[in-house]
Amino acid sequence: MSNRIDFLEKRINEELEKVLVNEEPRSLFEPPVYVFSLGGKRVRPLLTLMAADLFEKDINIAINPALAVEIFHNFSLLHDDLMDKADLRRGSETVHKKWSANTAILSGDAMVIESYKYISKAPHKYLPELLEVFSDTAMDICIGQQLDMDFEQRMDVTEDEYLKMIRLKTAVLIGCSLKLGAIVSDASVKDLEALYQFGINLGMAFQLKDDLLDVYGDFKSFGKKPGADILSNKKTYLLIKALKSSEGKQKAELYKWLTAEEFDHEQKIFAVKKIYDELKLRVLVENLIEKYYLASLEFLSSIRISDALKNDLLDFSEQLTHRVK
Repeated sequence: MSNRIDFLEKRINEELEKVLVNEEPRSLFEPPVYVFSLGGKRVRPLLTLMAADLFEKDINIAINPALAVEIFHNFSLLHDDLMDKADLRRGSETVHKKWSANTAILSGDAMVIESYKYISKAPHKYLPELLEVFSDTAMDICIGQQLDMDFEQRMDVTEDEYLKMIRLKTAVLIGCSLKLGAIVSDASVKDLEALYQFGINLGMAFQLKDDLLDVYGDFKSFGKKPGADILSNKKTYLLIKALKSSEGKQKAELYKWLTAEEFDHEQKIFAVKKIYDELKLRVLVENLIEKYYLASLEFLSSIRISDALKNDLLDFSEQLTHRVK
């Protein structure tokens, strides 16, 4: 990672350490502070600041929108973990496990409000556009989360439906992060759209990589135990393709594990992963990730600024797409 990205990440972390630290009651605000302290990739706020860098603007003008997207992202994780009944996040207890479900709900709500407070700190001339983009994104994420939950009750989810869901649930916030930084940097309408589409395609690759790591990732690197999606019958691209591609005994075996109410966790993970391997789904998903990654680069290349200014974004997007955690 470049020195510039290291500097931007350090700046984000320094500012996050101040968020909600001295607010009362602590029972409401301690969980967000705890979540921020767990670290994370800081992908979204970094992209906001890198968008400002792209157009050679002072990052101070983009720092509050950057914090807003990171606060909002972490709010979504609180509620997502609760809905998924996840025990670990970044290798540590999730908020609903460490405190309670009610705490995760209410503290998450407080984080949404705080994210809007940070957006409102941006220069007033940008506020209408910032608020429109941020609010549209927030609603898209809610729609994506609802689709994800709806899929839990279905065995006929299509690939297109899944890709639409991850676009709304994950990719739009990555696109939004870049767009917010570009808005306060006075980017042209054409460049705003190109940068947003760069983010959308990067976000699609990012989520598909996340799905892949959930099955094939290493616990020490990934921060959570692989196989959680398999245990919960989560309709990932891998499972959807397996349901579509498997036949005969293979399909019967897959349905056996999907419908079993009592089972050994390790046996289920091993059996379903074996079916994925037999169907060569890992390679298929890796190819799809590469397709979205290459599409993102096309949009970035269309922005009419020097290639030298794009280097950090290029390096960062490659690291996200080919990461091991």
